[in-house]
Amino acid sequence: MESLFLLVLGNTEISTVPGISVAGATPELTRLTPVADAEYLFHEKPLTIDVIPVTPEGHPTPAIITKAAKELANFPVLVVRGGTYLAPLVPHIHISNAVGRDFRKEPALPEFGEIIRRAKLLGEELNKMPIKELVIGESTPGGTTTAQTVLWALGYEAKTSSASPNNPQSLKEKVISEAFKRAGIEKGQLRDNPLEALRQFGDPMLATVIGISLGFRKNVVLAGGTQMLAISALLKALGEDLNRFMIATTKWVVNDKSATFLETAREIGIITYSADLDFSKSEFKGLRDYERGYVKEGVGAGGATWLAVKAGFSPEEVSKKVEELYGRLMEMKSSP
Repeated sequence: MESLFLLVLGNTEISTVPGISVAGATPELTRLTPVADAEYLFHEKPLTIDVIPVTPEGHPTPAIITKAAKELANFPVLVVRGGTYLAPLVPHIHISNAVGRDFRKEPALPEFGEIIRRAKLLGEELNKMPIKELVIGESTPGGTTTAQTVLWALGYEAKTSSASPNNPQSLKEKVISEAFKRAGIEKGQLRDNPLEALRQFGDPMLATVIGISLGFRKNVVLAGGTQMLAISALLKALGEDLNRFMIATTKWVVNDKSATFLETAREIGIITYSADLDFSKSEFKGLRDYERGYVKEGVGAGGATWLAVKAGFSPEEVSKKVEELYGRLMEMKSSP
């Protein structure tokens, strides 16, 4: 087994700030998005909630890309509960049920040390297996805001992406300034104290991926967008050699003019891969809207595509499989 795909689930109270996350039909429903994503990877639809994994506007969860790549390339997937409100109804490894707090009011993750320790144990056990590479994706609504806050605390002038074409950057910056004021720090002040940045402003997914990455000593592909930049920055600040790491994302994250993905990746010093998926000619508006800046990335979509391409499938074949899966979702949605 050359590669293993890990999907790390996390929740943060920040996702319930109105307007900050569209990874759910309502701010409250973002609490269920991670378990729904994990369940959809293994089933035709989520089990915990009886919904089709499509937003009210018809935009499918990025898990549809990961599921398409998984069905084509048949790579193994392991779900890891980093810290969520609920446990997913699929086989998974439990790290924590600690959810990230609203960091405007209190430190986000007092349990970060225990999460890192447990996740590191998992990484060490995976290290003993005949795996050359871990590909780690995530599902964490509100996670681009926690990621940007951590990056700012570490001194990076980063602007993170959004699952909407209207990136709520001014709202994110307002939330971040409130968090910094509460913690009594300024931008860049925690450059030499990455674990304090994680404790004050992070989320359980960040801590879990840090721990796994510290325990697993071979190659790691961080599958995601700007949240993986925060992990890279934390690992670098902890003294890790980033040469065994890379970030696999999608072209939609790279092309996002409202964010600074490539600039921040260069500043951190990590190489990136961009999955060249294309839904511009899709028969479904929900998929064509990916080309207009909706959704962009999540659930390890870029990393799953990376694995499918390594297995000999083209991005066009992945896109075609996504089309097929979305067609099935639409049939389910229209059936009584």
